[in-house]
Amino acid sequence: MTLTLDPPRYELSDLDALEAEAIFIMREVAAELERPVLLFSGGKDSIVLLRLAEKAFRPGRFPFPIMHIDTGHNFSEAVEFRDRRVAELGERLIVGYVQDDIDAGRSREETGPRASRNRLQTTTLLRMIDEHGFDAAFGGARRDEEKARAKERVLSFRDDFGQWDPKNQRPELWSLYNGRIRKGEHIRAFPISNWTEMDVWQYIQREELEVPSIYFAHHRKVFRRDGMLLGVGPVTEPKDGEEVFEELVRYRTVGDMSCTGAVVSSAATIDEIITEVAATRITERGATRADDKFSEAAMEDRKREGYF
Repeated sequence: MTLTLDPPRYELSDLDALEAEAIFIMREVAAELERPVLLFSGGKDSIVLLRLAEKAFRPGRFPFPIMHIDTGHNFSEAVEFRDRRVAELGERLIVGYVQDDIDAGRSREETGPRASRNRLQTTTLLRMIDEHGFDAAFGGARRDEEKARAKERVLSFRDDFGQWDPKNQRPELWSLYNGRIRKGEHIRAFPISNWTEMDVWQYIQREELEVPSIYFAHHRKVFRRDGMLLGVGPVTEPKDGEEVFEELVRYRTVGDMSCTGAVVSSAATIDEIITEVAATRITERGATRADDKFSEAAMEDRKREGYF
């Protein structure tokens, strides 16, 4: 009798496959480009990026610094988390301040009840990339967030002025990435481009990652504007006729306070957030970002200017 043994089968879960793809992209970019940087805002997507970087490069230090473009109007909970998390990792944090560009006359602060510094981040981001000579910037953008991001490639090339041309993108077939650039160009690399919001939360759950407290339900004074719930604060003050009330809310994104809305929610744990995300039919940006509602092509217009 001949004894035969079935070969072992190795099957990756969906999260394992996404993780492996993201780590491959990070290692490829770190190997092909000379001066990468990882963008970190303290939000859930960039928290996942940090975890992936740990898996890609530990036990050594990251082969790039971490950078945040601070509008000065960010949620304090996210900024506190940013500083603490980077310190725990023992990595180098670079912060580019939008206020510096306003003071220098390179950016003009918007005025009016719907004024926001979100768009002003582009000037500061491009300045920091140029000053530090970065040729690649890792970002946590995902295709399921918004239609302009849906058609952007994993390696997104930016010209000498930081501009993205959606009609002039390089093909990415069979996970082959071309990181060659000319002097003056740089790339934005999106390792979790193929992830969904649900994937991000399930990965945070699996890896037991800490996130800022504003992702969980809490009582906050809010008012309604343009169909969104904005938290009352020094940069988001209600106008005449806008009623202030207290609501149990949480944030699905942690962008600039002036354009980031909250959602009514009682989700106080990661498990409850996952259940909530499974039931929603609106993306987190569609539900909570006023800057995406200025026009049908708001995000694409910002990206053409050099936005994240």
